[in-house]
Amino acid sequence: MPLQPEDDEALDAYSRTITRVAQRAAPAVVTIRAQRRDGAQGSGSGFAFTPDGLILTNQHVIQDARHIHVETTQGARAEATLVGADPHTDTALIRVSTPLVSLELGQSRDLQVGQLAIAIGNPYGYACSVTAGVVSALGRSLRAATGRLIEDVIQTDAALNPGNSGGPLCDSRGRVIGMNTAIIAAAQGICFATAIDTVRWVALQLLQHGRVRRGHLGIVAQTIALPQRLRRAADLEQHTALRVERIEPQGPAARAGIAAGDLLVRFAEAPIGGIDDLHRALASEPVPREVPIELLRDGARLRVRATPQESS
Repeated sequence: MPLQPEDDEALDAYSRTITRVAQRAAPAVVTIRAQRRDGAQGSGSGFAFTPDGLILTNQHVIQDARHIHVETTQGARAEATLVGADPHTDTALIRVSTPLVSLELGQSRDLQVGQLAIAIGNPYGYACSVTAGVVSALGRSLRAATGRLIEDVIQTDAALNPGNSGGPLCDSRGRVIGMNTAIIAAAQGICFATAIDTVRWVALQLLQHGRVRRGHLGIVAQTIALPQRLRRAADLEQHTALRVERIEPQGPAARAGIAAGDLLVRFAEAPIGGIDDLHRALASEPVPREVPIELLRDGARLRVRATPQESS
């Protein structure tokens, strides 16, 4: 069936949108090459988000790098310095001393499934490769190499390849909505980007402290199922909790009176159903600051106050 005039117009508008975003974003996308301390070479993509040379990329792109080199799509080259990196979100911040074209950061919390997503990167050294698709899903989670969950991950079908890591995922206005992070090799068209709201928060922490400040309680714990009778007796809606297995001597939990065998069910008023919930809650609270913690001990609810300390 031949295309109708309105179909031609829609396709032309779609093409113009992608072309406009690519032309706007390409000068801010860089190729990153890292010479590792063991002699190996790493590479990936990144993007400038300030005109004075601050660049965001994935932590795994520059991990254990002795030298980091950046090349723009215009062919300009510079050596970069590491501002800071956060392996728990696979995010790194580097800086070059030369001015760069920069991209505007959008807001991932306003995204909707189905909206246009445009990925730009330098896979296999091919500068400024552009792919387009849609936001396939929101609120996904990925397990970082450290074992922690990367929260609020965007799933997209905009094709990614090795080397796209660290490049921007843009909306139809050219604003960055995510940082391209991972692909599922065995599945076609399932790609992921760390939400830009998360990346922005991490970047601010790296600028302020050179690291992300997260708290720890000083416990070893495991997730267990809560028996229905215990849930009813303690008036709990959650089906799981954290059982404290071991306490770090003189740690925050020990000082708060938490003991091995306690079931941790709430932290700073947030329900805790597992270790990922606790990691999430600890990351969202400033350290050091005293917070309330609810426990189950011998079937009774107990409330204590603890002051998490910064993780080393």
